[in-house]
Amino acid sequence: MKELPASARAVVIGGGIIGCSTAYHLAKLGWTDTVLLERKKLTSGTTFHAAGLVGQLRTSANITQLLGYSVDLYKRLEVETGLGTGWKMNGGLRLACNEERWTEVKRQATTARSFGLEMELLTPREAQELWPLMAIDDLVGAAFLPTDGQANPSDITLALARGATMAGAAIFEDTEVTDVEIDNGRIRAVVTPRGRIECERVVVCAGQWTRELASRFGVNVPLVPMEHQYLITEPFGVPSTLPTLRDPDRLTYYKEEVGGVVMGGYEPNPAPWAVNGIPEGFHYSLLNPDLERFEQIMEFALGRVPALETAGVKQLLNGPESFTPDGNFILGEAPGLRNFFIGAGFNAFGIASGGGAGMALAEWVAKGEPPFDLWPVDIRRFGRPHFDSDWIRRRTVEAYGKHYTMAWPSEEHASARPFRTSPLYARLKAQGACFGEKLGWERPNWFADLAAGEKPQDVYTYGRPNWFSAVAREHRAVREAAVIFDQTSFAKFSLKGRDAERALSWIAANNVARRPGSVIYTQMLNEQGGIECDLTAARIAEDEYYIVTGTGFATHDFDWIGRNIPAGLDATLQDVTEEWSVLVLMGPNSRSILTRLTEDDVSNNGFPFGTVRTIAVAGRAVRAMRITYVGELGWELHLSVEDAAAVYDALMEAGRGEGLTNAGYRALETCRLEKGYRAWGSDIGPDHTPVEAGLGWAVKTGGAIDFLGRAAIERQLSEGVRKKLVCFVPDEPDTALLGRETIYRNNEKAGWLTSGGFGHMIGRAIGLGYVRHRDGVDLDYVLSGTYELDVAGQRVPCTPHLVPLYDPTGSRVRS
Repeated sequence: MKELPASARAVVIGGGIIGCSTAYHLAKLGWTDTVLLERKKLTSGTTFHAAGLVGQLRTSANITQLLGYSVDLYKRLEVETGLGTGWKMNGGLRLACNEERWTEVKRQATTARSFGLEMELLTPREAQELWPLMAIDDLVGAAFLPTDGQANPSDITLALARGATMAGAAIFEDTEVTDVEIDNGRIRAVVTPRGRIECERVVVCAGQWTRELASRFGVNVPLVPMEHQYLITEPFGVPSTLPTLRDPDRLTYYKEEVGGVVMGGYEPNPAPWAVNGIPEGFHYSLLNPDLERFEQIMEFALGRVPALETAGVKQLLNGPESFTPDGNFILGEAPGLRNFFIGAGFNAFGIASGGGAGMALAEWVAKGEPPFDLWPVDIRRFGRPHFDSDWIRRRTVEAYGKHYTMAWPSEEHASARPFRTSPLYARLKAQGACFGEKLGWERPNWFADLAAGEKPQDVYTYGRPNWFSAVAREHRAVREAAVIFDQTSFAKFSLKGRDAERALSWIAANNVARRPGSVIYTQMLNEQGGIECDLTAARIAEDEYYIVTGTGFATHDFDWIGRNIPAGLDATLQDVTEEWSVLVLMGPNSRSILTRLTEDDVSNNGFPFGTVRTIAVAGRAVRAMRITYVGELGWELHLSVEDAAAVYDALMEAGRGEGLTNAGYRALETCRLEKGYRAWGSDIGPDHTPVEAGLGWAVKTGGAIDFLGRAAIERQLSEGVRKKLVCFVPDEPDTALLGRETIYRNNEKAGWLTSGGFGHMIGRAIGLGYVRHRDGVDLDYVLSGTYELDVAGQRVPCTPHLVPLYDPTGSRVRS
C-alpha cells in the first residue's frame, strides 16, 4: 500500500462521482498535488447504485450549462482515459398527460431554446415512434431533447478517477478522514489512521455522510438520506437506442438496460433513511425493498408500459440517496470557514451533474470563485432553519414527493411551517393573509377579502391564478392610497468600528462616505464587476452602518461582506435580524398617516428621500428610512420587535380614513416590475454588472475612492457591453409572462426574460431580460430592433422600454 503524502495542495474527501470529478478537474487545472481520500472503495457509497439518467434542462441557465458540460465531458472521457463509461446520447423524452402539464412542457421547451438546447415538441404518435413500448391513450403530447442520454455510474466514476491520476492527482482508498485540523479559522491538515496530510483546502464530497462530517467543524450542510427504489428487468428485446423516458404524471422514469429496462419513480409518500445515523461500515450496501411503497409506482408503470407485466424482474433495488430541502444540490465554500468546500446533496441526479459540478467546484477551489453564477446551488442559500435536522427532513420529504409533480409558478412549500414568524403573524392571519415562506420566515403573499368569501389559499395554474384580483387591489392601493407591508424578515446587519467607512467604501460600489443620516442603495461587486449583493446601507453614525438586504440572501450577503473587509481594519459585522421588525408604509397617503402619529417633521424638506432618522411613532422609537421598492412615497419603519404590534395597530387606526390596507409580497413584485426595479437572483447577480443592468448611476466611478470591481466597470464604460437589461411589454393584453421566455430581435434569438409578471396600472404583462449580441449592445441597438417573445411556443410581438413604465421621472418617490 502506497504511503500518503505529507502535504497536498487540496484534499478531496469522498470517492463517488462528485469527488472523482472534482479531483479530475483540479488536476486538469494544474493542481497535480491534489489527493482524494475514500473511506472504503470508489463508488461504494451511493454512486454504484445510481440509475444513470443524464438530463440537462433546469430552470436556471447556468445549471443547464453545467449539466451540458457533463454531457460534453462524457462524450470524450472514454477516448481520453481508455475506460468505458456506458455513455449513450440516445436523447430524452418527457410526456404530458393533461393540458396543464402540456403547458408546462411547452414552457420547458421555450426555456430550453432560451438556454441553447433544441427541445422538440411531439404528438403522442411521434413520441411512440421513438419509444414503441409505451401506450399513448392518455398522452396529450411530449418533448424530446436529442442531446440527453444515459451512462453507467460506476464506469463514469472510474474513468474520472483514471483521468485524475493520469493528470497527476493521487487517490487512496480505504482511508477514512477522522479529523480536520483547523487553527484560528485556517485549515492546516486532514488526519487519517494512515497519517496526516498538511493542506490548505479541503473539499468534502462525501455524499450522505457529508452533513455529519462537516458539522464537526461548524459547517452546516442541509441534506438527509432518502430511500429510492427502481426495478431492473430481464432482457425482453428492448433496443439499445431507446431514449430515456420521464413520465411525470405517472411519477416514473425509464431507461434501457442490456435489452431490458430500468424503471423507477418518485412516490408521494417517501421514506427517510438513517434517521438516527448511518450504520457503521455501510458501503456497497443496499436496503431491503419496500414492495408496498413501490406498488403504486408499479401500477403507474404498467399503464404506460404494458410489457412490464410479463417481463422478468432481475432486481428491485432500494438504495439511499442524499436529498436537500429545495431539490437542488449543494456547492461552494462554507460560510464561516475559509477553504472548506462542499459538493453534496445531488437529489438522485448526481450522474447528470457530476461532470459539471466537479468542474465548477474545482474552479471555485483553484480560483476563489465559481466559473459563473451558481446561486441556485450555492451553500449560502441556506440559513437558520437548515440547522434543524427535523426541519430539513420534513421539508426534504415534501421536496422528494414533488419531484415529478407540476412545478407551478409561485408554488410554496407546505411542510415544516410555521418556523419563524413576525410579531404581526396572528393579526395578519386573522385579516386574511395567505402566507408564503422564505428562509423559514412566514411572509404574507396576499390578502383575501374574507367578507367577500375569498379564501386565503393559493390555487396554482399556468393561467391567471386565484390571487390575481387580490394582488390587483393591493397594487392599486399602493398607487392610489397607502399600504403596510410586513417585511420583518429582511436580513439586517450592523457594521461598526472606527474603520467602518473605509471597509464599506471598498466593498460597496456606490459612495457610502456620506454624512450620518444618509441611506445609500448600492451593489457589491466581484473582481469582474458582477453584482454579488444588492442592498441598502443606512449611515447611523460616523462609526456605524445599518445594512438591509433580502430575506433569502442573509447568509450569502453576510458572508460576502465579512470575507471582504480588508485585513487590519477596525470594522465588525454583526447579524441583528432578530432585533428588528420592519413595517413598510407606502403610498401617496403615507405622509398624511404618519403625521397623525408623530410630532417629528416628515415633510419633504424635513425628511427627504434617501435619509434615515429616529422618530417617535405612537410613542415608540422608530428608525425610519425613506426609501422604496414599489416606486411611491413611503418609509421603512424599523423598530423593536416588542413595539411592532402597537405601532401597526396605531398605523391601521390612523389610516382608516385614508384607504390604508395590508399588502403582500406579490403586490410588491408587481409594483417593482412597473418601476423596473431589479431583483437579485433573477435580473441581477454575479454574471451581470451595473453597467449591463442599467445601474451605472449607483457606481462611484470617477472619484478617488477605490472599490472592489472598479477596474472591470471602468473597462466596460470605455469599451461597451454585450448585453443590456431591457423591459418588454407584450402587445397582447392576456399574455402571461413568468420568466425564461425567449427574446427574439429581428427574428433572431437575443436572450431570455429574467423576470415576468403583470403591471396592474398599465394593464399588461411585463418582462425584464437582457438583449445580447456578441458585437456589443447599446441604446440604439436595443431600440432599433423589432421584438417578439416566445411564450410556450407562440411568438408574441412586444415593445422594448429603457425607462420605467410607471412614473419614469421618479416624481412620486420624491414628493
